[in-house]
Amino acid sequence: MGVDALPFIKIRRELHKIPEPGFKEFKTQRFLLDYLNGLPQERMEIKTWRTGILVKVRGSNPSKRLGYRADMDGLPITEETSCEFRSTHPGFMHACGHDMHMAIALGVLTHFVENQVKDDLIFIFQPAEEGPGGAQPMLASKEFQDFQPDAIFALHIAPEYPVGTVALKPGILFANTSELFIDLKGKGGHAAFPHTANDMVIAAAHLATQLQSIVSRNIDPLDSAVVTIGKIEGGTKQNIIAEKARLEGTIRTLSMESMQKVKSRIEALVRGTEAGFECSAAIDYGANYCQVYNDETLTREFMDWVQESGVANLIECKTAMTGEDFGYFLAEIPGFLFWLGVNTPYGLHHARIEPDEDAIEVAIRVLTQYFTFKAS
Repeated sequence: MGVDALPFIKIRRELHKIPEPGFKEFKTQRFLLDYLNGLPQERMEIKTWRTGILVKVRGSNPSKRLGYRADMDGLPITEETSCEFRSTHPGFMHACGHDMHMAIALGVLTHFVENQVKDDLIFIFQPAEEGPGGAQPMLASKEFQDFQPDAIFALHIAPEYPVGTVALKPGILFANTSELFIDLKGKGGHAAFPHTANDMVIAAAHLATQLQSIVSRNIDPLDSAVVTIGKIEGGTKQNIIAEKARLEGTIRTLSMESMQKVKSRIEALVRGTEAGFECSAAIDYGANYCQVYNDETLTREFMDWVQESGVANLIECKTAMTGEDFGYFLAEIPGFLFWLGVNTPYGLHHARIEPDEDAIEVAIRVLTQYFTFKAS
């Protein structure tokens, strides 16, 4: 079955121009709705939830519903690509492929509006995947519950794989993740009189170093965990002892037990910092995402189908410490997420990432044939 991907490559480029932060995807939602409203409406039912959209494409004689999710939001990154269709929103970029995810979803949806299958298909355009997290509240919404699928699927672009490749594995694919923000407050003062102050730059430096001991000394070496401090802020001038400091980072684990252990150790080390540096501290874990756990049966079935059909090259990949709030859907509904090869030297969230758009045709072909197989 041939796929004309050119219209959806053009759509991807238009979406790439208008990246927006989570729950502020107003232009993106309007663009998607304008496209959807231009399709034949006889088999479609459209609902909106905040800045998200849910679409039911009715089947001819449905016995189940199959769901497909595409995320919508961009990232606070200044684009440095060579694209002619660069972001028109200063300081924001589609650096994680969500523009491609949406264009692919529209391609698959359009196919089934024109080519009806037996079962209902539910297309979910989800806001705020990058933060503060749109999956959990969307999952709980009346709009989603009205359309709730019996199985749910998604993809994510993968820079490291060649175009024409899909990669996945049964079981845990992505890690549990948590943001981490620690604020320290002490007594500032003049650099010439350090004995009269409590230096929060020094406190933050000591704490950042101590946090790196958690994985090496508190987590089973056969388990996996990450504690990364990506940003430290503190001080106002070179000759002023800092009254405040802030550490920002991320936690990633392959089990909830390890996540709780890491957080417990963070809290103990922060309490020690308060005592040792005579300061006060506050911890905020921000957005927390549960693991992406691919249903064993459905994933094996899909992998066997890909190999037998020859629709794409299949790789059984390793677990990644990536975070994805699609995990909340999979905690409630069986399904899976797979990687889509886009062959670019720059990684996800990089200002220069330029995914190969030929992957859009591959994804539409894989998904239309798979849903035809599953829903007929």
